[in-house]
Amino acid sequence: MGRLLAIDYGNKRVGLAISDPTQIIAKPYKTVAYSDNENLLTQIRTIISNKKIEKIILGLPLNMKGNKSHQTNLTIEFCDFLKENCNIPILMYDERLSSVSAKKSLVLQGVKTGYNKARIDETAAAIFLQQYLDQNR
Repeated sequence: MGRLLAIDYGNKRVGLAISDPTQIIAKPYKTVAYSDNENLLTQIRTIISNKKIEKIILGLPLNMKGNKSHQTNLTIEFCDFLKENCNIPILMYDERLSSVSAKKSLVLQGVKTGYNKARIDETAAAIFLQQYLDQNR
């Protein structure tokens, strides 16, 4: 059994989280600055190789009514790009409220979120990855 990589895709930052090898626990991994898909792909391929990732869980940003937004369409395009360029399964997963939950969690830990937006992104990825893991045991 290998690790899963969660991606919280954004126009400025991309939050990443990784599961443990037994796919029970998710934890924030890091946030990378977004410049373009090719650069991001290079970083993702390195993580896949180094961390023995077997599947990617890509956050699907739907609005509260479950409808698509502009960011949803950009994320779907990125998903198609990943599928063309990665040799592992890629699954889209509803990420609604993960950023809100991440911010609340960090505030409870005493982290000032105004200056730590990168922490919010990687924590949000960990939250929806943990939800995925819990649902798929």
